[in-house]
Amino acid sequence: MLKYPRTKYTSSATSPLTQVVQAGNLYFISGQTPKNYETKQNVGENITEQSEQVCKNIASMLESIGLDFSDVAKTTCYLTDMSNASAFNEVYKKYFTSKPARVCVAVKELPGGVLCEIECIAFGK
Repeated sequence: MLKYPRTKYTSSATSPLTQVVQAGNLYFISGQTPKNYETKQNVGENITEQSEQVCKNIASMLESIGLDFSDVAKTTCYLTDMSNASAFNEVYKKYFTSKPARVCVAVKELPGGVLCEIECIAFGK
């Protein structure tokens, strides 16, 4: 049975997605972009600034469900330009220190014209 834990940033009733879905001990966190949920604006002009905000959003999601980055088992990372991969990785490795399994792919574009997005799967206790 799926559960839908509420987070600080739970999507509105009209949104076609859920920020976090729980299936047993697994938590599926929807793709996070560099949106500041307080201002509803994207943060950052470059990949470093945007990656930082994405990771902060993931940290907030994890905290809301009683987890942290060490509980993340897998990530999928989307970049609009693979030439940004090195700078992206510098930010990524500060947060995902447990080195979860990962896929990183280039995409043509992302919502709102952002440069990156990360989704993840975490394992709860």
